[in-house]
Amino acid sequence: MAYELYYWPGIQGRGEFVRLALEEAGVDYVDVARGSAKDGLGIRAMLRVMNEAAHPPFAAPFLRDGDVLVGQTAAILFYLGPKLGLTPKSETDRLWAHQIQLTVTDLVVEAHDTHHPLSIELYYEDQKDEAARRAADFRKHRIPKFMDWFETILDRNPAGDAHLVGRSLTYPDLSLFQLVEGLSYAFPKTMKRLLKDTPRVASLHDAVSRRPRIKTYLQSERRIPFNEDGIFRHYPELEGQ
Repeated sequence: MAYELYYWPGIQGRGEFVRLALEEAGVDYVDVARGSAKDGLGIRAMLRVMNEAAHPPFAAPFLRDGDVLVGQTAAILFYLGPKLGLTPKSETDRLWAHQIQLTVTDLVVEAHDTHHPLSIELYYEDQKDEAARRAADFRKHRIPKFMDWFETILDRNPAGDAHLVGRSLTYPDLSLFQLVEGLSYAFPKTMKRLLKDTPRVASLHDAVSRRPRIKTYLQSERRIPFNEDGIFRHYPELEGQ
């Protein structure tokens, strides 16, 4: 049976990290809410699972694999990794990959909070001054700190700096690619500068973009364009001068 991915139909968001793994593996999956986006049936199906499941996910994304229902992006990838051939073989390396993914999740949260620093219940326009202050700190301190950490991981990988863990592609590599993509959309000037200082991160991003299945996916209609409804949003005023 095909995997069933449940996520909001109009944005990449956190669901994109899961989509990339499924696309790279070339497995069958159904993007449930997108499949019936016009009539809303997919969203109603997603909400029904959240309301009625014995172990209800707190929020989308979540994945159904037969009788297994798992939520939270990092947990989904931890579950899918071995099934898709995107997880290291040793337990130590599997835990290391999971740790990297959890750190990616931390940065995703911080990126979201640059445009919604006070509350997700408020519009961006209602918290623009606070967003400008948060974004300035994010650009100056937080993105460089995370990018330097990823660069260090690549440099210290005993198997070589082409991947974050081991000698072959794992799901954290795909997630770092998506992270760079999203941050480059939201803060293009900042990321252009930072990627010059983190060449291993830039090289991994470019290598992932050239992988045949990922390249095909990025050029397809399945790849939702970045927009100002998702996690990574481009507001020019948040890039400063």
